[in-house]
Amino acid sequence: MNTEYLESFAPRPAASHVVFDFDGTLSLLRQGWPSTMLAMFIEILMPADHKERAALESELTTEILSFNGRQPIHQMRAFAARMQSRVGQARSPEDYLSEYATRLRIGINTRIESVRNGSAAPDSFVLHGARKLLEHLRDSGFTLYLLSGTNENFVREEAELLGLTHFFAAGLFGGTPDPKDFSKERIYDRIMGKAGITGDNLLSFGDGPIELRATVERGGLPIAVASDEINNGSGRIDQDKHTVLTGAGAAAVIPDYRHAFELMDRILDR
Repeated sequence: MNTEYLESFAPRPAASHVVFDFDGTLSLLRQGWPSTMLAMFIEILMPADHKERAALESELTTEILSFNGRQPIHQMRAFAARMQSRVGQARSPEDYLSEYATRLRIGINTRIESVRNGSAAPDSFVLHGARKLLEHLRDSGFTLYLLSGTNENFVREEAELLGLTHFFAAGLFGGTPDPKDFSKERIYDRIMGKAGITGDNLLSFGDGPIELRATVERGGLPIAVASDEINNGSGRIDQDKHTVLTGAGAAAVIPDYRHAFELMDRILDR
């Protein structure tokens, strides 16, 4: 069984409301975004030798993933501060963000077009086993929410393209043009307040530390999805994600949803 249960794991038989992150947790349309961001940062930093490059790549990967779940302007602000410290000058975070978005969009547009023209099936870009789990949860009476740091207009477009929108009639939430207007923590509070639930009822699946910490802080059960985004269905846990997500309080870690029904049975203590 490719599920790692950590010491904090405990059954939640009262679980009734489930929050899913989108990119890397369900959708792979933005697969490889950390490597795209890392490559841009390394290109700008221009490390002097292989040893320095390796050290920078390791440090930057951890930093990039530590903000996973927030809008990417946060990574750009951290990088601008690094540049200012390293060379005494930096472009604005917004400038770095624009360059990153342009680079990332090339791959995203190619994948979207492949689904639209029929050369790729939507499930090519849905994490292995995710659709079956969503169907199972919906049919079992769970209330499902989609919550992403990606701008909401993109989330809605991409979820619709992949045929996932209808699972999240209770709520689909994404980032806003002004990052100050968005936080996953506030949306968790809104969801829980509107639904009238406590942490005993809350379950989250995510590949970013932000949603996992928010779940822990509200008494819910956080499941880390340390997905291999490049090789969908490999069943391998991404070790960089694993490190960050276990540090964020994950109660269990999965590579994808191949054993999700067994996981749910254990969560519900059946």
